[in-house]
Amino acid sequence: MPADRPRTADDVRALVEERNIRFIRFWFTDILGQLKSFGVGREKLDEALEHGVSFDGSSITGFNPVEESDMVAMPDPETFAVLPWRPDEQGVARMFCDIRTPEGTPYEGDPRHVLRRALQRMEAMDFDGFEVGVEPEYFLFRDRHGTKPLDEGGYFDLTTLDAGTDVRRETVLALEQLGIQVETSHHEGGPSQHEIALRASHALKAADDVMTYRITVKEYAIHEGWHATFMPKPLEGENGSGMHTHLQLTRGGVDAFTDENDAYGLSAVGRGFIAGQLRHARELSAIFAQWVNSYKRLVPGFEAPVYVAWSRRNRSALVRVPPRASHMELRCPDPACNPYLTFAVLLQAGLEGIEKGYELPEPMEKNLYHLSPDDRRRLGIEQLPETLGEAVEIASESELVLRTLGEHMFNRFIEIKRQEWEDYRVQVTRWELDRYLPVL
Repeated sequence: MPADRPRTADDVRALVEERNIRFIRFWFTDILGQLKSFGVGREKLDEALEHGVSFDGSSITGFNPVEESDMVAMPDPETFAVLPWRPDEQGVARMFCDIRTPEGTPYEGDPRHVLRRALQRMEAMDFDGFEVGVEPEYFLFRDRHGTKPLDEGGYFDLTTLDAGTDVRRETVLALEQLGIQVETSHHEGGPSQHEIALRASHALKAADDVMTYRITVKEYAIHEGWHATFMPKPLEGENGSGMHTHLQLTRGGVDAFTDENDAYGLSAVGRGFIAGQLRHARELSAIFAQWVNSYKRLVPGFEAPVYVAWSRRNRSALVRVPPRASHMELRCPDPACNPYLTFAVLLQAGLEGIEKGYELPEPMEKNLYHLSPDDRRRLGIEQLPETLGEAVEIASESELVLRTLGEHMFNRFIEIKRQEWEDYRVQVTRWELDRYLPVL
């Protein structure tokens, strides 16, 4: 962590003075994980740090209606960072905010609060850390009006095939300036597709980092006149963009998933946590894959996992536990999810498995895509929902999702997603016209 990472409001004040910061942007997200922002001048900073800043929440997706719309954005000093794409002279910084009611209580519609509440349950179960590392993928296109890629490169391709190398380098440097540690970066499997993997950190910071990552990638792309997108499946016939998510619980500062005496190297905690992911995966799908387009990615044959099973080496399974690893890898989330809600439901599902002693099934080491439907049924292997409509209806019946999101957010999320599916369902597409109009 950089030496100048702040811890307190006084640290923020000192950095604003030292770095000649003129404006501070306050960031938070709506229910869908869209970044929202407003700015204050440095002369208003003391008041904002002490009392927060009031705003009208009625226009924020998933927040309260106009008759009860007063909200307060309370900045989190530990998230202060200078924005590297803004000028150094009279620079601009940002802080993530927790949203509160005018009475000062946490707002139930704030995604950050949903994750904080899940972490409180974790602590009550005597765990002290939920570490999350992510590998978000994205595409770079010539402009925002189409999907013309910059290159025809493939996985790990280098130099001339990878037209985005220099911009990806600048993006990595910017992320490091923002206090985000990067593990690796490379060209991904699709044309003009990239990945920057982020080092694991505590879940709340990890979710903040995903939000920061997405805006940083977009800022450096637009500087070149390009368009970066985290849309899960923008190109037909090519791999979509996923966000492989690595999860680990710690107790006493030590990995709680590993037991070297176990046949699979997993402790009872690790087994229960993974079993929780598998048992609840279909219910959680509408959270970690929340868009109509997400289900164009979650199809067999394009590397995205759709079958609910776990493995040690097999990347066609939903969950992978690499040999000698102290974490599990969930391969189904996409990078357009709301990371606060996604990490919250994944944590709650894992804790449920630990608390209730879910039994972990045997790992599936064969390629699940090569099994027939009858074979999968015989083995008891379920499949993720095939559409957003199916996913939302399964989520709407989930006690776990309701408990994780809280009644207000749960009802709003289901309502918004049902409407999205209905809007999509009634569209007449070019595919239908080409296929049916000439012959029907």
